[in-house]
Amino acid sequence: MSRGYMLSKRNKSKPNLVLSGERAFEILRRPIITEKASLAAVNGQYVFQVAMDATKAEVKAAVEQMFSVDVKAVNTSIVKGKTKRFRGRLGQRSNTKKAYVSLAAGQQIDTGIGA
Repeated sequence: MSRGYMLSKRNKSKPNLVLSGERAFEILRRPIITEKASLAAVNGQYVFQVAMDATKAEVKAAVEQMFSVDVKAVNTSIVKGKTKRFRGRLGQRSNTKKAYVSLAAGQQIDTGIGA
């Protein structure tokens, strides 16, 4: 199964991913705009909802490619879907994945939040 990227041969220890444009848009779904995210944006951390199958390396490559910034670190977490009632029956919302992206000092992304 092709994941839509190629490994670069520049650095053998940590390969750089070169994503296709379509895969980059599949990985980064949307920025998460909350009070906590806006406080983190002041410190150079941005929060995105990403695809469930996206790896940290793919998220880093997608952010660097789409926003032309240097990513220092990526932390991910899976948010469990809530159980909801609809017409008397129980249903389950889908799980989602959040990525906290830390940028190098002095860089920023305009997501509409923070400073």
